[in-house]
Formats: sequence, C-alpha cells, structure tokens
Amino acid sequence: MISFKSNQIHTVPENVFPSMLKWLILTNNKIEKTPKSIGDCLFLQKGTIAGNQIKELPSEMSNCVNLELLRISANKLQSIPNWLFELPKLSWIAFGGNPVSHQTETNTNFDSFDWNDFGLKEILGENGSGLISKTSRKSKKEKAAIKIFKGSMTCDGLPEDKMKISISTGFQENLIQILGKIKNHPKKKDGLIMKLTSPTFTNLGNPPSLETCTRDVFDEKVVFNQREILKIAKSIASVCAQLYSKGINHGDLYAHNILINKTPDCLFGDFGATPFYDINSNISHNIERVESRAFGCLLEDLLSLVIVNEMNNQFLNKWQKLITDCTTKDVKSRLSFNEILEELNAF
Repeated sequence: MISFKSNQIHTVPENVFPSMLKWLILTNNKIEKTPKSIGDCLFLQKGTIAGNQIKELPSEMSNCVNLELLRISANKLQSIPNWLFELPKLSWIAFGGNPVSHQTETNTNFDSFDWNDFGLKEILGENGSGLISKTSRKSKKEKAAIKIFKGSMTCDGLPEDKMKISISTGFQENLIQILGKIKNHPKKKDGLIMKLTSPTFTNLGNPPSLETCTRDVFDEKVVFNQREILKIAKSIASVCAQLYSKGINHGDLYAHNILINKTPDCLFGDFGATPFYDINSNISHNIERVESRAFGCLLEDLLSLVIVNEMNNQFLNKWQKLITDCTTKDVKSRLSFNEILEELNAF
C-alpha cells in the first residue's frame, strides 16, 4: 500500500509505482495528471485519487484488470471513459463532484430545522464524512439522530454532494429515514436530522482490513440460516432498485453500511461514495452492472455466514447461480437490480 493523503502533491512522475502495488491513496492533493505507468500495476485492487485536479484518466489504466474499488470524485474529469466499465472486477466506484457529473435538482422543500432547537447527547458513530450523535428536539422533546458533515474532503468526495444524495433518495422502508436538514449551525456546517435507529440494530459487517483490502470482515459469532440471508438480500436489492430508478449509484454497497437486528430487518445508509448519473446516458446500463458485482460480493459474504446444515442443495445452487450472474466478467451481461429482485422472489 502507498498512501500520500493531503500532502499538496502536484506531480506524480512516471514509473514510480511498484508493479506489485495493491492499494493506492492519493486523496486530497493537487495532482493534475495520473501517470500512464499506472497501467503496469496489474495487481492494483483499490485506488483512491479523489480531491485532485485530474482532467482525464490514462487509457493505459484499462490494463488494471484487478481493480475493484476506485474513488475519482471531486476532480476535473470532463468524461468517464468507456473502458472503465469494461474492467471485469470493478465493483465500487465514486465519481461525483466532477464537471462530467450529472447535475440534478434537489428537493428545495425539504424541512429545515434550527440548530438551536436541538441538544446533542452521546455520539452514535463516525465515518469519513461526518459525526453522528443522538439528539432531542427541545421544543417537542422528540428523539432523533443528527449527522454533522465535517466539511472537508474525504476519500469518497465532497460532503455537500453526500448531503444532496441523502435528501434525494426518497422514502423506502430499508433506508435510514432523513427527516430534514439543519440551519444556523454556529460553524456554518451542513447537517441532517435522521430518524433515530433502534439500539437493537448493529452493523452486519466490519470494513475491509489491510489483509482483505476490498472485502468486508465479519465477527465469528455472526451466523444466519438460508431464510435470513434471503430476507437481507431482498431488502438491499429493493433499496438499490429504488436508487437506480432515481439515477443514484450508491458506490459503497458493503455489509459494513448495512444495519440489521435479530429478525433480521435491514437498514441501508451511508451515501458517502454516491454519485448522481443520467439514467438516459450511454453509460447508465453499465453503471448499474458495476454495482451488481458489489451486490454479488455481498451475496458471497452472506453465503459464507450460513450454518452448513441450514442450507439445502436446491437453495445453494440458486444462490451460486445468482452470484455468478452478478459477477460475470462481461459487465454488460450482468443483471439489473430489478432482475435480481425477480430472481430472489423466485427462490
């Protein structure tokens, strides 16, 4: 792994990357050009170069056939190259905040809440984009959660883009519900008021480790039966189908962004890597199929958590076929999320 985050680097010379490089982090610098020699990094799995001045990606990068995660948000990209959506393993991508990014109108009628009407309580969680705390509304004594965006560049992109996406997702029973945005923050920071999640919900998985690089890790005690993993899969596929109907690509479809309880009911959130895209564009078909592979990886992870004697052969065969249909090397031939839902409903 090579990491030079936030170092004001403006130039990356050719032939500086070792050929065995797996993970590259150059977030929040002043880089204007990605060296062509990055195409020699055939083992590269994870690249985060968000928050730079990059105008185009070198075509040589199409040789990075093992690339699975790419963060190119908040650059100066004028176009998204077609070869990017031909990479056989690409699963998680963020490209918002570029000139090429699709601009959409957000809901201007979204409720605004005065910061001074809320009292912060204990911290519930923190991620790259912001801090989430428990809160209560002083005037009505309503409990909720509040997320204050850090207002700085993250590996996924700009906080303001994440805010717009969160507002635009709409209601869905498996999405963490957004109630409104805040105004009059003393430091002029953006924030969202969200429905308070029951403490019975916990993270389905944990973020990737240095060893796993792009794949989540799970606690040894986490086990499911086949009925439970089917319910989780249907819930997340339903959310993704709604997002894609609105031209929203999540970009970070991982178990560590999914909350579950013992039932298991699911809640999906954290739109840190999420860009808008034009559903009528030439690349819209392929954007969804890239995320289909991420969903296939999630299915594979869920399958590994099933108690052996809880799985019958018929279910196993259907599950493995669906994984294959979501992760095939030919991006264009993968299933859409509506097609995935049809398959799951037929199990």
